[in-house]
Amino acid sequence: ILTSGLIVLILLILSIYFVATVVRMFLELRSTVTLPLEVVEECENLLKSRDVQGVYKVVKGDDSFFSNVLSAGMTELQHGLGEAREAIDRVSDAEIVEMEKKISMLAVLGTLGPMIGLLGTLKGMIAMSDTQMKASEVAGNISEALVLTFEGVALSVPAIYFFALFRNRIASLSTEATLFADEFLRRINTVMRGKSPPAAGAAPAAAPAEPA
Repeated sequence: ILTSGLIVLILLILSIYFVATVVRMFLELRSTVTLPLEVVEECENLLKSRDVQGVYKVVKGDDSFFSNVLSAGMTELQHGLGEAREAIDRVSDAEIVEMEKKISMLAVLGTLGPMIGLLGTLKGMIAMSDTQMKASEVAGNISEALVLTFEGVALSVPAIYFFALFRNRIASLSTEATLFADEFLRRINTVMRGKSPPAAGAAPAAAPAEPA
């Protein structure tokens, strides 16, 4: 702290924010959050009893990724399965954007850290421009410049790493939830057409050939 000066306070605040963001993202970016098992099980039971309205009420009252995309698809299902699947894709894209907003500051920290370190380096170099300074003062300014550069890079490297990690996790979780919602929507459409719903995870039957 004595070597870095006041600039270290900025890095300290950014470091606290970085740690808080990483912890929050580890808690939020989990499969049990984007695709909650209790909601899926309740929807499965309701679908087995052919209670489509009950399924809609359950997903409408939940705020998970799966529930949001499935409720959007069920809302458009009256216009056809194609329209419903497009609604799922649109809402899925919107949900992904919202999730990526939460980690965008990690990318900013990855860029901002070295810049703050560079600011400290320039500050030290400017101080060394005085040729009348004593050797001990020059050494202190060099130390300040190097320490601030190190602190900025030390914040930047993990920020970039966790940004990439969470971005990949968002892609993986969103794909899993979207595919499951799409498969569940197909089963709902089958029930609404008066057929028995296939078991979860079962391979879909071949579509009937269109009349010539």
